[in-house]
Formats: sequence, C-alpha cells, structure tokens
Amino acid sequence: MSTFKDLGLSQQILATLSANGFEKPTPIQMQAIPLVLKGHDLIGLAQTGTGKTAAFGLPMIEKLLADDRRADPRNIRALVLAPTRELVNQIATNLKLFVKKSPLKIGVVVGGVSINKQTEQLARGVDILVATPGRLLDLVARKAVTLTQGRYLVLDEADQMLDLGFIHDLRKISKLVPKNRQTLLFSATMPKQIAELAGEYLTDPLKVEVTPPGKAADKVEQYVHFVPGKDLKTTILKKSLTDNPDGLSLVFSRTKHGAEKLMKHLDHVGFKAASIHGNKSQGQRERALKAFRDGEIRVLVATDVAARGIDIPGVTHVYNYDLPEVPDAYVHRIGRTARNGRDGIAIAFCAPDEIRLLRDIEKLMGIEIAVASGQAPADQARPSKGRGGRGNGQQRGNGGGQHRGNGGGQRRDGAQRPQRPAREPAPSGFAGDELLRDDRPQKSERRDHRAAGHGHHDGRPEGNRNHENRKHHGRPGPKHDGRRQGDGQPGNRRGRGQGMRRADNGGGSQG
Repeated sequence: MSTFKDLGLSQQILATLSANGFEKPTPIQMQAIPLVLKGHDLIGLAQTGTGKTAAFGLPMIEKLLADDRRADPRNIRALVLAPTRELVNQIATNLKLFVKKSPLKIGVVVGGVSINKQTEQLARGVDILVATPGRLLDLVARKAVTLTQGRYLVLDEADQMLDLGFIHDLRKISKLVPKNRQTLLFSATMPKQIAELAGEYLTDPLKVEVTPPGKAADKVEQYVHFVPGKDLKTTILKKSLTDNPDGLSLVFSRTKHGAEKLMKHLDHVGFKAASIHGNKSQGQRERALKAFRDGEIRVLVATDVAARGIDIPGVTHVYNYDLPEVPDAYVHRIGRTARNGRDGIAIAFCAPDEIRLLRDIEKLMGIEIAVASGQAPADQARPSKGRGGRGNGQQRGNGGGQHRGNGGGQRRDGAQRPQRPAREPAPSGFAGDELLRDDRPQKSERRDHRAAGHGHHDGRPEGNRNHENRKHHGRPGPKHDGRRQGDGQPGNRRGRGQGMRRADNGGGSQG
C-alpha cells in the first residue's frame, strides 16, 4: 500500500488530505490506519515525527464521522492523552486540520491556562478531547466533564507519561472511560511498565513498529566533547554558536534552573536566546517556540519537557549541554534535527561524572560517537578500534569506507568537498562563565503530575553547523581515537503476553 486511498479512508478524508498536501503515508500510518479502522486495539512503537498523529487521528475521525452522533454537554466521544502542553497543542493542531469542513469539534485541556475557559469549552461537549492527565482530572473533579461516552482512548508518548509520574493518573482516567472502547497506545520505547500498562488496559492488541528503539535518524551527525567541567562546556558552546550564526540551535539542559541560567548568560553575551521549561507559563512557552520557529531567536534552551513536543523542521543543531540520565532521552533530543530529510548535527558535552551516561547512550544506539575534542579519563576510555559518527553507526565516506577527517573529499553528489579547517585546541575558560559554575547536574526531577509540562530530567547544549551552500562550517573535526564498533542495541522487550500480537500487513514492520 502506497497511497492513503489504499488504506481504506473515505473520499471526504482523502480530499482533506490532498488539499493540505498529504500525498503519501508514512510507515507507521501504512501499518496502523487499516488496523484501527478494523477496530483492533493497537500498540505502536515509533519516534516523534514519524506521523503518529495521523496514524491514530485519521481512522478515529473516519469512524466518528460514520457514527454520525454528537457528544452530550460536558462529555466527549474520544480522548487523546499526551504528557506535555506542547505535545497536546501540536496534536490538536493536526487534528483540527484533519476535521476541516466537518462537524467534529476538537477540545484542548492543559495546565498553565485558565481552567474557567476550558470549563466553558467542555460545557458544549467535544468530539475529540486532547489533554494532559493532571488538568483533565482537575476538570473531572469539578464535574466540568465526564468521559462516559468515550469510545476511543489514545495514550501518546506513553513512556514519557510514565517517566513524568502519570501512571496513577492514567489508571484513574482509564476507569472513567467505558470498557467497551478501542484503546491505542503509542510509545517510543517498550519498557516493562509500558508492557504492563498495555496488558492491563488493551484487549488482544496488535503491535506495529517502525523504528527500533535507540536508533537515531540516519542524517544526524553526532560528536562529543570531553570536558573537565561546565566552564569549558559554555566556552565551546558559545564558539560553536558564533561560528554558525545562521543555524537554528536547540540546547538541552537537565534542570529548569540550569536552563534558565544558561539562557540568561547566552542572552547577556549577545546571542538571541530564549528558554522553555516547567517554570515558564504556557504563554511564555508558546511565545518562545513561535519566536524560535520564525527565526527571531536562534538559540532555544530547553529541558526534556520539550524534547518530544517540538516539531520545527529548521533545527540545524542539537546540543546536549547535560547528558540525560535516561539513554532514550538522548535519541529523542537529537531527533529534533535532521527532520523531513534534512541533515543535522548533534553535539554532546561529557564531563567526567557523565562518562557512564555516555556509555549507556552508545550501548543503546550500538555506535561509538565521534570525539570532537578532549579525552575520556584513562580508566574509562573506550577499547581501541573504529569510530562512530552518523546516527546509524556507519562511517561516512564516499563509498569506500574512508574515514572522514579534516581534509577535502568528494561529496555524495560528486562535487569536491570544501576543505574543513583543522580542529583547534579547546579554548580556556570564558570570562563570565562563573555564572554557571555552581549549576551542578542534579537528579531527575519528578514532574508534579497535576501540572503537565513541568520539567524533569533534561539534556545539554552543543553541536554546530552552517548549511550555506552545504558547507558545514563550525562542525567539530572528529577525532580518530580508534574505537570499536558498538555491540548492537539491546533487544526489544515484549509485552506481558496477554494476547499481544505483532501485526503483519505488509507495511514493513520491523520484528
């Protein structure tokens, strides 16, 4: 199947897709849409940016239109739960596009905005409600909404919802939706808790999978700087940003406090920067995202609250200023670049106390990330042989397996690659970096599950690249430290075995 028409969608939906430029379904859409139309409960394993919203939204809209009913006041017909305000808004925007010229109403419920306005919206009833768990339960407690007419329940980014402490909220909400519902669970990973959740709330689900956990986009070039502390992280970051003035850079910090401090420092020394994290109001976060999307600011410092909610195709660099505590979070972070077929660069900073985190990331991804500068402590250095680089762990050459150094070479299109300047020694501390010296990495924060969108463990800034005429100035020259190719990624965990079946409908399901 290669067109939306082949998937069994109605002419009305097809016309809407065509009018909005949707021509060919993505792999997750090809596999999921026919199964959802047939009424199956579904587990979908896919990263953000693979088209999951259409994968569950289109068949759900199709079935709601065919049912030809309306929701009662203060009730809903379908419920979509997501972990963050950004992701809820993104899903709702896409769904509103799909229901144009139809009678279906989309409702949005998130924390950080007026609950009274949301109560007024729900008073008229909505067909599809997209919500964060905490605010939804607040509204249920106020009797502003009931879920007794819900026939469809979607859990999007389920693994992140569990990471943020929403497991108890999810259990409460699932009991409020009728049992004779269709439940769809989408997740980037399949840890034990997700398998247990699926076994508890899904009935004989089918499983589809398009991107193995731990696999980054093939077009992401990855580098790591080994640094003795935060001062040098800041210095290298600022040099990289300076060398790449036209880039759009996303910088991840592990904590809300660290993100805000770093943003203020960058802004103070002349960079157009903003930040989003759990301590920002919904309005502040939306304004920062819009300014970043429009290019009014070139650097956005964020915590992991934004890692899966940001869909900005123009991001050229992702900097992991702080390595995340959970290896999967690294994959989600760097997935914010190299979107829609573009190239991207991901740069990580690794302090001595983060070596273990780096090794866990490399083990998950099955690669060894190319060293841009510095050296790992001698007692934690990698075994000798090979090197990493691209997200797929392959060496980047011109077909002959050549290493990519600082010299010239041929590009894939046959043109001569411009000479890259030799890598300079890492600079010394920058005056003013004392602003960051006391910002020690902290343990991951559990988000208050009543305020979806509050920060939890996050990443760090780094990387840089200029796309002008495909000359990537500012890219760190990879250091040939002789590393061995990774030993592959760990096998996927399976569900609890309560009737979970792997779908095989010719859509290229991996495993």
